[in-house]
Amino acid sequence: MFSPSQEEHCAPNKEPVKYGELVVLGYNGSLPNGDRGRRKSRFALYKRPKANGVKPSTVHVISTPQASKAISCKGQHSISYTLSRNQTVVVEYTHDKDTDMFQVGRSTESPIDFVVTDTISGSQNNDETQITQSTISRFACRIVCDRSPPYTARIFAAGFDSSKNIFLGEKAAKWKNPDGHMDGLTTNGVLVMHPRGGFTEESKPGVWREISVCGDVYTLRETRSAQQRGKLVENETNVLQDGSLIDLCGATLLWRTADGLFHTPTQKHIEALRQEINAARPQCPVGLNTLAFPSINRKDVVEEKQPWAYLSCGHVHGYHNWGHRSDTEANERECPMCRTIGPYVPLWLGCEAGFYVDAGPPTHAFTPCGHVCSEKSAKYWSQIPLPHGTHAFHAACPFCATQLAGEHNCVKLIFQGPID
Repeated sequence: MFSPSQEEHCAPNKEPVKYGELVVLGYNGSLPNGDRGRRKSRFALYKRPKANGVKPSTVHVISTPQASKAISCKGQHSISYTLSRNQTVVVEYTHDKDTDMFQVGRSTESPIDFVVTDTISGSQNNDETQITQSTISRFACRIVCDRSPPYTARIFAAGFDSSKNIFLGEKAAKWKNPDGHMDGLTTNGVLVMHPRGGFTEESKPGVWREISVCGDVYTLRETRSAQQRGKLVENETNVLQDGSLIDLCGATLLWRTADGLFHTPTQKHIEALRQEINAARPQCPVGLNTLAFPSINRKDVVEEKQPWAYLSCGHVHGYHNWGHRSDTEANERECPMCRTIGPYVPLWLGCEAGFYVDAGPPTHAFTPCGHVCSEKSAKYWSQIPLPHGTHAFHAACPFCATQLAGEHNCVKLIFQGPID
């Protein structure tokens, strides 16, 4: 246990109840240009001073666009399902005193609590690499949390806009369920994967599903925006668990429950592990100079003492300029210790504590990016298929979103000196 004890956390007049946190994959602790306002790499959901949840109430079937506008302008939340030019079903929503609602999307309008932009692999997200056409919906999804214990959090596709409406146009996949209620999917869909066995050392990847506007669970469509919905999965729910992944087609978010975060290493613990490695004074086996992981706030600048590793074998060295195998493959080098040929990269400590499944020492590096974390965390992430584009899946480093390569996606590091 690396965070304050439960008793201390629940003392009266302390901070409000925390439901959990959303952490965006691909950022190692903060956005490249710094976290600002509602745009950041992680977002904590706290119990609101006043409930803002909503629940479905009245259903109207309307034959003229004017009438549907009149209903959606009444100032209360509503979802409109356009069935044809002359038929729209509008479901009005009413205040729900028992839930809090949080909205996630690309829009910077006020209804969005957490603004998410497309993650560019390798974390090279800066203003110059702005994606021209984002695939993340402006009002992508909403998370609804019960205000009373156990503070269950549920996810729904689509979010309400500034006029408090969700509008599913003629082209969106939508249908009437046997019980009569309307439902639908958003253009690129909201996918969720619950890990099997929670978010622990024993976790295994679960199955990716699609969540509907009303929170039902479906198998995936053939492609992200196909008109035909998948099959209803009746024995699964939209309740988020510790370690659930939410994919918005352009960014993937990890949900950590407040309880799960109690058992996760903290930033302080990761910093202590970094200092422990450095205190053991690992050495370059060739240059015999001492190596040191840079401090967490220097995590993007290659420093003189930075450890480098041959990712095919895991031997850790200081930087050197020999061993090139060819002019074309600039990064293919021969390890002077064991003659194995492969990528040679600087090592970076994984600083985002939310991605760790345990508190073990940082002994393994992802291939080919060189982010370092505990063995169990590296092995967990290296077997998770993350959505990529409209129908591909591949494993990626959680710290920088780089697609993993190589036989095992991660390698055990071999340090020279007292550490090994």
